[in-house]
Amino acid sequence: MAATVLNGRALAREMREDLSLRVAAYVAQHHHTPTLGVIHVYGDRSAERYVRNLQVSCNRVGMNFKYYLLHHTATQRELENAIHTFSSDINVDGVLIQMPLPAKYDSAAAVFQLDHRKDIDGLHPINVGLLNQNKPSLVPNTPAGGMLILDRYGIELAGRDAVVIGRSAVVGGPMSTMLLNAEATVEICHRATRNLADKVRRADIVVTAAGKIGLVTGDMLKPGATVIDFGINVRPDNTMCGDVDYASAVEVAGAITPVPGGTGPVTTMVLLNNVLKAAMVTHVDSDNDMDQC
Repeated sequence: MAATVLNGRALAREMREDLSLRVAAYVAQHHHTPTLGVIHVYGDRSAERYVRNLQVSCNRVGMNFKYYLLHHTATQRELENAIHTFSSDINVDGVLIQMPLPAKYDSAAAVFQLDHRKDIDGLHPINVGLLNQNKPSLVPNTPAGGMLILDRYGIELAGRDAVVIGRSAVVGGPMSTMLLNAEATVEICHRATRNLADKVRRADIVVTAAGKIGLVTGDMLKPGATVIDFGINVRPDNTMCGDVDYASAVEVAGAITPVPGGTGPVTTMVLLNNVLKAAMVTHVDSDNDMDQC
């Protein structure tokens, strides 16, 4: 029997409708429109597509969008100045540094320039620490979206064996922490991991966030496993795919996210919800606002 398709688009539509209402109520009460500021270093096709989609999504929920595009020759100082500009702008509520940055940049130093209250990707050390302590914070939107999909479809996590392929600070690392916080038993795999197929085959839940086409195939999966594919890859023909070979995996897995249409739409809604959270913290100045979104 083919796997249940974990449809992120349907969940994202519900989230967008709810968020639009909450944004409208916030604007009416505080006379301020939540605003997302995106900083992007030119050069990645998939990132460019993602940023364009973000702008459309902002417009749909009633938020403003500001864009700071840097040429690939920009220096570390120019990058950090751009981050500081948005972080210090009282009219910008959430700041997103489009990751991954080109290798020549010091990503950690760049993230440190963020006002942690505006760090809607949950990368600042303060927000990372709060997540590790399982306390309310601005959490990385991509793994948070994955967790929402698992919850929406009633996928049990407590006591289950999970393999996360990828250990980035943006997806793999925080996803592992979120699964641990949900009482799953988690194994993290990466480029130096040996016998990846054997580890994947033992897992009840397989999460991929490696950016490699065909990394996981159906013959690597435990029958009935749940597969969350965060991979965003662009083929030579300009079509998008994930890290998992969907055609073979869907015949073995119990549930699987498609690419596109799986984690991506939900990720965007979580990100915009984080913008509203940040707006409430920075403009309303209430200790409880982070818990209310």
